[in-house]
Amino acid sequence: MARYPFLAGRSAEDQATLRTLATLFLAEKEFTGAQGFEVSDEIAVAIAAQACLPVLRLGLRHYAGFIGIVVHPDEVVARREVVDEDGIVHHYDETLAGEAMEGGPVMLSWRDVETAGESAEYGYNVVIHEFAHVLDMGDGLADGIPPLADRAARAAWSAVIEDEYARFCLRVEGGDDDTLLDPYGAEGVDEFFAVASEVFFVAPGGLLAEHPRLYGLLAGYYLQDPAQG
Repeated sequence: MARYPFLAGRSAEDQATLRTLATLFLAEKEFTGAQGFEVSDEIAVAIAAQACLPVLRLGLRHYAGFIGIVVHPDEVVARREVVDEDGIVHHYDETLAGEAMEGGPVMLSWRDVETAGESAEYGYNVVIHEFAHVLDMGDGLADGIPPLADRAARAAWSAVIEDEYARFCLRVEGGDDDTLLDPYGAEGVDEFFAVASEVFFVAPGGLLAEHPRLYGLLAGYYLQDPAQG
């Protein structure tokens, strides 16, 4: 954990719980290396520790819907296909450091995982990002709203995150290149939730200062307050 300040800075109690969860996670999941990449025990543990941080208080049951984790040595280029309103099919390439699909697997770039200690300085963490997507899709929808207790809780969540998302999109569309959150979060409210979750765990003080309502929303969901140590 020493390589990753956002883990090393946690309390002794949190670190002990994280080790327990990571051990169980490793027993439940299947790691596969892509492009000839070999997933060592050290690599698997690094991924497991970061993946379990968001569910430190929620529990591993939230990751029960998938088994496979595919690790690439670096970013990959995926061929995409979309159909526009006129029915015309468009193809394009997308460079990915990670991807989470409903039912699995979760794909990760080891280069991005390995450098998570340094990239935490600017709020980037591919593991937390993709596992936030896993949580988001827990109700079958990738909509920036993870499974919540009831309809009232869902409505309250939507009111905050949609307002925060709209404000963020205005900043990005206006050319603001000094946002704490990655501008990629403006791609959709699902990406906004994942990007915000990254910052919440690896650079919480900045999120609390710049987006206090969003910080409070995430703290209530994850049952954690990382800005307080």
